[in-house]
Amino acid sequence: MEIRLLHESDAASYWDLRLEALKNHPEAFGSSYEEAIRREKPVEGVKRNLANPDNFTFGAFDGKSLIGMVTLLRESAQKMQHRGNIYAMYVQHQYGGKGIGTSLMEAAIQQARSLEGLEQLNLSVVTSNDSANNLYRKLGFSVFGTEKHALKIGDLYVDEHHMVLFL
Repeated sequence: MEIRLLHESDAASYWDLRLEALKNHPEAFGSSYEEAIRREKPVEGVKRNLANPDNFTFGAFDGKSLIGMVTLLRESAQKMQHRGNIYAMYVQHQYGGKGIGTSLMEAAIQQARSLEGLEQLNLSVVTSNDSANNLYRKLGFSVFGTEKHALKIGDLYVDEHHMVLFL
């Protein structure tokens, strides 16, 4: 298993994994699969994101296959540059329980700690996702708020915890 920063050359693999995540777990992401597949030139957009110096997307690889990912994005506004956000955390189901999510998050946290002036990491997680909630708590994140009906999928509402890790 290899954990590393993704590069522009990984954009197509990232996009495929992102679509899988959105399709298989619509409750876990603010974006929808239906919106994602309608994007024009999505791989080009991923390449731009991966080239952004304030965007750090880590991938977990089994051989040459991308099987997990997480993104750390630093806020760009002057008053918020002390904050980073964790987005798009996903590990393929068949690799669950092997510590890959922990390794991805540890890579993102280590990167965050290396960034001058970055003081905290924020993330949102579905309240019903026990494994993700436990992982984030184990890594030192704490809940600072819970948003009822944060997402709506058809007639189903999903609540989210907002969590922070002070670096």
